[in-house]
Amino acid sequence: MHTSRRKAFTLVELIIVIIILGILATLAVPQFVSSTKDAQEATLRGNLAVMRNAISLYYHQHASDYAGAVTEDGTGTATAAGDNPAGFVNQLAQYTDKTGKTNATLDRTNFPFGPYLMQGIPDNPLAPNGVTANSVSVVTDAGALTADAVPTAAWKYSKVTGQIIANIVAYQGW
Repeated sequence: MHTSRRKAFTLVELIIVIIILGILATLAVPQFVSSTKDAQEATLRGNLAVMRNAISLYYHQHASDYAGAVTEDGTGTATAAGDNPAGFVNQLAQYTDKTGKTNATLDRTNFPFGPYLMQGIPDNPLAPNGVTANSVSVVTDAGALTADAVPTAAWKYSKVTGQIIANIVAYQGW
């Protein structure tokens, strides 16, 4: 008589395979977390470059005035003490005339410039918890900008110098 023996994995073999897979997963997961952080930092660099280019183009097309230096109506009166985030955002995201007046619809005769950021202010992928990722703090600082210790906005922008930074202490030098 020929007895057939059933071939299968033993419980010990299965446990060894599970342990090996667990060790490999333990080694691989930190690599993925690091990749996510690297991707966020790359996105931050890219978004900063896009905004800096838009600000520079605005400056050159508007008689050496930076976005946010005048209100949306072109009067030069700030909407609040030193801060004009609505003017800054609208002047980069809408059509403008030479004085900085904005218009949301295409009118190349009266508003020949812009928009410089077609989809508005890009997100800061590393914005602190509780801070809107595309919010901007507009200041009148003439020197180098530094991030706020407790930021209330994701980006910090000087309407005097045109400098924009990520409003995160660890990334303020970018």
